[in-house]
Amino acid sequence: MDKKVELLLPAGNIEKLDYAINYGADAVYMGMVDFSLRSMRKGEIITADNLKKTIDLAHTYNKKVYMTLNIYAYDEDIENLHQNIDIIKDANPDALIVSDFGILNVIKNKLPDIDIHISTQTNTLNSDAVKFWRDFGATRVILARELSIKQLAQIRKNVPDIELEVFVHGAQCVSLSGRCLLSDYMTHGERKANHGGCSQPCRWKYKLLEETRPGEYYEIEETARGTHILSTKDLALINYIPQLIEAGADSFKIEGRTKSLYYVSAVAKAYRRAIDAYYNGETVDKEEMFNQLLKIGNRGYTTGFYLDEQDHEGYSYDVSKGLAGSDFLFEFWDKTEKDGETLFKVKIKNKILLNDRVEIITPTECFETTVEKIYKATVDEEKEVGNTNDEIWVKLSQNPQNYKYALARTIGIKNVR
Repeated sequence: MDKKVELLLPAGNIEKLDYAINYGADAVYMGMVDFSLRSMRKGEIITADNLKKTIDLAHTYNKKVYMTLNIYAYDEDIENLHQNIDIIKDANPDALIVSDFGILNVIKNKLPDIDIHISTQTNTLNSDAVKFWRDFGATRVILARELSIKQLAQIRKNVPDIELEVFVHGAQCVSLSGRCLLSDYMTHGERKANHGGCSQPCRWKYKLLEETRPGEYYEIEETARGTHILSTKDLALINYIPQLIEAGADSFKIEGRTKSLYYVSAVAKAYRRAIDAYYNGETVDKEEMFNQLLKIGNRGYTTGFYLDEQDHEGYSYDVSKGLAGSDFLFEFWDKTEKDGETLFKVKIKNKILLNDRVEIITPTECFETTVEKIYKATVDEEKEVGNTNDEIWVKLSQNPQNYKYALARTIGIKNVR
């Protein structure tokens, strides 16, 4: 094969972009605050002021950046786009992801040399729709998640001259390709789903009110498991990588711009391994590959629509919050030597204790080690505990070869759903 499938990771902020690339992404997608379908709140958020710096960082790794302009726009949004168009042009993204015809019209007129990727929000489900976008000048179509692998293969056969991108992992919407108005309605227009502010009412717990019995609420239950009747499980297709590649996908997309640094890194590592194994002709342990994803926050996993029949167990009735099989314990910030010992400065995400056994992951490693010593941030006094949000120093029984992108988590898997 001349061209390998692309692994495309979310970059909710600059730090996540850096980790995603170092853990195996070929490209990242990101958005400025005003034009993205995900509103970021943590880290160094991507704005007009740092957009060029962000894209330049990815380009130093020789990786691509796709910028999301996929809100459904009002007139004021189009005016805002005109005001920012020179900033976008100067930042030089490799492509723009678009769903709104008004935004598409502005881009074609103002930025004719930038590749256009058609968002999954356009509900592209058939070959003629793909041909339409190809003839309109798009270089890639991000297909709807409601397609099967067989249907993907048919579209590839019918339209061989355009790139096809598919989602392979992450949260899903109860609505068709994410076009939902529940959030708009439930928040009285304060948090618009297709304008970057979704409040995720599909994850809420609902009860039934009968109109002749005001104040009497009844649980809505399909079974005794709970009342999250709209909350879908997360998509996970790591064990179907060969079939998707052979069906003709050009890019595998991971959902999760608002997810944690740990999520982005661990998912990238798992799918990088699966993709490389295919091209190298290696046999992978499917159970072990899937277990790596169980260690990451999830609502339970489903194959969605990708197999011959829809996964009818694809809803998470019992709980709506994503639960990780392993707790993210700390990220590495610095290294020093003290009395002949190597110490690492870490930022604690979840409490650790002296002598805890932890698992370290890096872009190239995964091993267990012991927390042998804990020091205060001043490295002048030992402690027995590191609490959430502490910045401390630790001594480990085994050290990562390269600590810069190393992360620590608990050993084993809990919260299997």
